[in-house]
Amino acid sequence: MNGTKDYYTARSAGAVIASLLLILAPVTAALAAAGDDQLGSISLGVFVTDRDTKTRIDASTGEPGSDVSLEEDLGLARSDTVFRIDGYFKFNDRHRIDVSWFDLSRSKQKQIDTEIIWNGTVYPINTTIRSNFDLAIYKAAYTWSFLRRDKGFLGASAGLYIADFKTSLSATNIGQRDVGDGTAPLPVFGLRGEYGFSEKWSVRASAELFALEYDNWDGTLIDAYAGIDYGLSEHLSLGVGYNAVTFDIGVSEQNFAGNVEWGYRGGMIFLKYDF
Repeated sequence: MNGTKDYYTARSAGAVIASLLLILAPVTAALAAAGDDQLGSISLGVFVTDRDTKTRIDASTGEPGSDVSLEEDLGLARSDTVFRIDGYFKFNDRHRIDVSWFDLSRSKQKQIDTEIIWNGTVYPINTTIRSNFDLAIYKAAYTWSFLRRDKGFLGASAGLYIADFKTSLSATNIGQRDVGDGTAPLPVFGLRGEYGFSEKWSVRASAELFALEYDNWDGTLIDAYAGIDYGLSEHLSLGVGYNAVTFDIGVSEQNFAGNVEWGYRGGMIFLKYDF
């Protein structure tokens, strides 16, 4: 089952890359003719994550559910390695769009050792539960470089951090299955910068923040990244980076009411192609 899922994940990633190249090809050619020497980049890499996730799904009547640790209470893997795509495209020297995509989905079957109340359903101690936590992260941000020098830039960014998630608990021995899902398009604001301290080496960093009430969502989000790139050739670089995110969001929607609190952090290694 996991092999099939990995196959379709890789296939979807390939489709995303191909679509991006097809969309950007004519624009790239036009801007290159205008004399812009670097228009953007695309990075393909692996992200080694360490996670800590707590979720509460309340009943439709408003009765609060249990605060459930997906790792401790339900046995979901704390650490995992996932495929990741990052990239950016420049409109000119001061304006660019950055994008990212990766999938942090997990599943597990475990006999629980504590009572869990989930979406109004009581799962008693010693119940064997199949749990799934599907989570895809999409990020897009516009950056205006208010400070630009020959070796780097510092800019203000604004964009969306989109968490598309679905949680489900099922227990065949008591005939129960409960599902909650949602898509959180959270507006984020922050800073992004890059500095090349030699012909081969450069550093990149960004920090983005969401801390307000937005539609049916309220809470906080902090997303920080730092990385180093080493130029292998004129267009190809090898890089390492570290990304840390804390996310604490209260939700009040028809398909999901409760609270989602998670953190993920970890290192990544990637190949970056500049075009």
